[in-house]
Amino acid sequence: MERISTWQNNPNSQNQTLREYYRCPPSQVQFASIGQLHRGRGYFRFGEDVICYGRLLCEGASKSPVGSLHDALKCARAGSHCVELPFDPGELVEDIRHERYAAHFRDEGKAFNKIIRKAYYSLRPLLRTSVRRHLQKIYLRGWEKIPFPAWPIDATIDKIHQKLLALLLRAQGIEKIPFIWFWPEGFSSCAIMTHDVEGEEGKDFCGRMMDLDEAAGIHSAFQIVPEDRYSVPLDFLQSITSRGFEVNVHDLKHDGRLYAEHSEFLRRARRINQYVREFGAQGFRSGILYRNADWFGAFEFSYDMSLPNVAHLDPQRGGCCTVMPFFIGKIVELPVTCTQDYTLFQILKDFSLGLWKKQVERIRKENGLISFIVHPDYIIEQRARETYAALLEYLSSLRKQGTIWTALPRDVAGWWRQRSQMELVQVKDKWCVEGPGKERARIAYATLSGDTVTYSLAGEGKSN
Repeated sequence: MERISTWQNNPNSQNQTLREYYRCPPSQVQFASIGQLHRGRGYFRFGEDVICYGRLLCEGASKSPVGSLHDALKCARAGSHCVELPFDPGELVEDIRHERYAAHFRDEGKAFNKIIRKAYYSLRPLLRTSVRRHLQKIYLRGWEKIPFPAWPIDATIDKIHQKLLALLLRAQGIEKIPFIWFWPEGFSSCAIMTHDVEGEEGKDFCGRMMDLDEAAGIHSAFQIVPEDRYSVPLDFLQSITSRGFEVNVHDLKHDGRLYAEHSEFLRRARRINQYVREFGAQGFRSGILYRNADWFGAFEFSYDMSLPNVAHLDPQRGGCCTVMPFFIGKIVELPVTCTQDYTLFQILKDFSLGLWKKQVERIRKENGLISFIVHPDYIIEQRARETYAALLEYLSSLRKQGTIWTALPRDVAGWWRQRSQMELVQVKDKWCVEGPGKERARIAYATLSGDTVTYSLAGEGKSN
């Protein structure tokens, strides 16, 4: 098999991904390559509990995530104060975040091809919800048997970083590594509420949505479709922003065609960028969560919210497999980490908080971003609205405990961008944070406890 080098052009790439994730001192992150990688990508393990997708030094990657997989952790070696790896961690993380493993999902879904998709979205405005739900269930059959990503929350990327850090701690023989904590003021996790407005009924219900959110002490972001679905007068946008809520752009036409063909995508991206400026928006979400992270360079907004953590029940399957924000080029990605309301109510027929609470607790365990999509269009009915009110009450109770930061998406993206520019510097024997926003930052330490990395804020107890 042909081999090519992935690290020769960028010798620091193996160190950069861990530094960007943790914002730890560069002197304490030392990885080294041990050869050239095979061209073919595939699945392998990194320890018993983590399935990965990417390229390896050796011929061990599999075409399927099912069955016995090569464990790359056994090939990692501790060198002189560094760790030698059988893969490029930067490339590996990007392959998974960009969902490059998901091509086989699209191949398996050939029945739902471009012609059928175009016909479906042409007829969608005429179809009753019950009919749409029936067609969607047919397409989604077998979702519970998909082995990767893991349902209902996948933290593969976060576990990869933890394992890399554990290898460094062992190799360097040190007790702990300092880093800049994930969230401002020492919050253990973050939560955002977002509302995608799909139709006229949803638009008319936005005022009531804001009443519900305000009653719980939560401000949210409304994603507005700029063309074809409904009129978007300036006073409608101002009715949202004047109350302290946020307005973002939601696709262009919400017709399922944004990513269908590259030249048309570029044309639509220019229109989307124009509406971002006209709306005074900072963020974007594509319709139906269709996406192609490799095309994001055409966009000019500050942040995106189109990549789900795990997408077993979405038309485009896959998932970015992380509960943390991350960068795609210059854009901050805020992944959708909790199941959408439409999926919960209409596909799973579940009007309880059970699944949402399970996801929230898993995300909190990883100190991650709790991100919801709740459509005004789908909670007008009383039962769904009551469930949403209960969710708001639950989030409000977590906020009152003082551990979860509830914020607008633009503020979360702004923090993540600030954090990416901060540095840890040592002044005499003390670590300090430098950079804009440093007064909100907190220093934390990663410590190895057995085989597990645990975090603790400086001067406080363990966070996970």
